[in-house]
Amino acid sequence: MKIKFLLPRWGHEHVRQDIFLEKVRLAGYDGIDTWLPEVAQEKKEMLEFLDKNEMVFVAHQHQAYGHTFDEFKTSFVKNLGLCAEANPILINSHTGKDYFSLEQNLQLIDIAQEFSEKSGITITHETHRGRIGYCPQMIDMVFAARAKPLIAADFSHWVCVTESLLENFSDILSEAITRTRHVHARVGYEQGPQVPDPRAPEWEYALDSFLAWWDRIVQVNAGRGTAILPFTTEFGPAPYMQREPFSQKPAVDQFEVNCYMKDLLKSRYARYC
Repeated sequence: MKIKFLLPRWGHEHVRQDIFLEKVRLAGYDGIDTWLPEVAQEKKEMLEFLDKNEMVFVAHQHQAYGHTFDEFKTSFVKNLGLCAEANPILINSHTGKDYFSLEQNLQLIDIAQEFSEKSGITITHETHRGRIGYCPQMIDMVFAARAKPLIAADFSHWVCVTESLLENFSDILSEAITRTRHVHARVGYEQGPQVPDPRAPEWEYALDSFLAWWDRIVQVNAGRGTAILPFTTEFGPAPYMQREPFSQKPAVDQFEVNCYMKDLLKSRYARYC
């Protein structure tokens, strides 16, 4: 198994694409986790850069829209197809809505599973607020109903939603870890999805909890022979990042924190890099 470390475009939308890609390469990342550019030439240039530099791409499906289930389903199918055109190592999907019924969300899970089997591209459903996996209790119902769905583990959302470090969800957490094929390496805490700075000693308790979960994910995937396990360092910009009142100055440098997380995890999982 190889662990690949990725950076999202999120927070760098203002940076010209070629400059962003070179910044990612020079920082020692293995690839990117992002949405596909809408402009065909930009998409072509992005994929050519990644191929030339032997970097990997996780396609981020978050564009599916629609307030009604039928609207969302139509958009969801369309956007999965667009993601697959780039032949990513996997598609990370913001699937469903937290206000859809279980039956409706399971329809989307089934659509994604069929799409994955036909295309040969793994689809992971991100455990994200507002989506099908917004909390442990909801994903537990999905797991009980379907044996195959895989997830992108962003447990920062779960600790925020449950206002806990998941002490009361050990069984669900274990099943989620077993089904994880992609990690969003952001550290949350009981009152938010992103600690102000994971380097600060006051957040060591949260960082240690997440590291323990990620260790288990690595162990599971190494044991089952997963070829590539992508880790996306996903500390985000404001409003995820805290800002000073009035001046709105960011509390920390987003890129610097993500590079810190990359280096920490590369050292921790050196045998897989």
